[in-house]
Amino acid sequence: MKKFLIAALAALCLAGCASVPMADAAADAEAKKFVPPADKAGVYIYRNTNFGGAIKMPVSIDGEQIGVTGGRVYLYKEIDPGNHIVVSKAENTESLVIEVEKGKLYYVWQQVRMGAWKARCSLFLKDEAEGQKGVNETKLGLTK
Repeated sequence: MKKFLIAALAALCLAGCASVPMADAAADAEAKKFVPPADKAGVYIYRNTNFGGAIKMPVSIDGEQIGVTGGRVYLYKEIDPGNHIVVSKAENTESLVIEVEKGKLYYVWQQVRMGAWKARCSLFLKDEAEGQKGVNETKLGLTK
């Protein structure tokens, strides 16, 4: 019985929802128009599942934290053209180098999986169709 309770509690922690700062509905709707900025690149980092939702994952670009994701949350940031490093922290630290061009949008999927003590993460660059689908399944987190 004790093992069952521990397993149920662990599953609840992995499946629950994290309370992260959220942007307002108007900002979310505007970002979901998927209009690239003319002189910069737009980057979406999204978590479109509830798995590990209780675990907040800070995200940074080039060493500057831009926000925190939880289950079904995305962040949007406009950045200068060139090479950038996206970093996500959970039980592990995952990084992804992306080269971006002005006037284009990029989609980074933050995959969540089970770790030894809490959720772990991976980052993957996705194409426009898959990225927009994932972003549309989520809500905009407050982005710095």
